[in-house]
Amino acid sequence: MRVSVDLCLVPLGLGVSLGPSIALCQEVIKSSGLDHQLGPDGTAIEGEWDQVFACVRACHERLHQEGVQRIHATLRVNTRIDRNQSFRDKVDSVKRLMP
Repeated sequence: MRVSVDLCLVPLGLGVSLGPSIALCQEVIKSSGLDHQLGPDGTAIEGEWDQVFACVRACHERLHQEGVQRIHATLRVNTRIDRNQSFRDKVDSVKRLMP
């Protein structure tokens, strides 16, 4: 089953800048080969269910390997079986409705 997720990982105990940790996760996501897009408050990732959730796990594992003791994550999950629609398709659909 195809899935689209919005992933936000927040490493705790590292201060106020999340950039270095987000950059590490982006390396993991990019190496997964999944379609993705970095946003200001999370990353959209889409693909087959098992691959996407393996990627989410790999992001956690990478940060823990780098010494992050605790991670708070929010994950929004979207599945649709009536048609194939990417996260980019959804954004474009809304943009077409805007003046």
